[in-house]
Amino acid sequence: MSDPCTVSSHVLDAVAGRPAPGVRVTLLKQEGDALTPVASAPTDADGRVTGWTTTPGPHRIRFDTGAWFAARGTATFYPEVDISFTAAPGHSHVPLLLSPFAYSTYRGS
Repeated sequence: MSDPCTVSSHVLDAVAGRPAPGVRVTLLKQEGDALTPVASAPTDADGRVTGWTTTPGPHRIRFDTGAWFAARGTATFYPEVDISFTAAPGHSHVPLLLSPFAYSTYRGS
């Protein structure tokens, strides 16, 4: 069995300059061309999801940005954002800076 990995994320509303609570975030494990769901949850009041455990290898984090913006009556160009990354033993943090017509990410700590 592989060493476990923990994964977390933080979504920040770059326009408002504050956390983005209620964004549905899904962690997917990539095996060949297949994507298998590992975990899914909305961001908390601080815009975070934490406590996910997976195994090393290629993954995607999917953010349901379209539903989040629609709930706020805001048009968006990106109905969802997928970020591919490689989980390694230890901790991976994948933040998302979000606005209706742009987004950015980086390797967090």
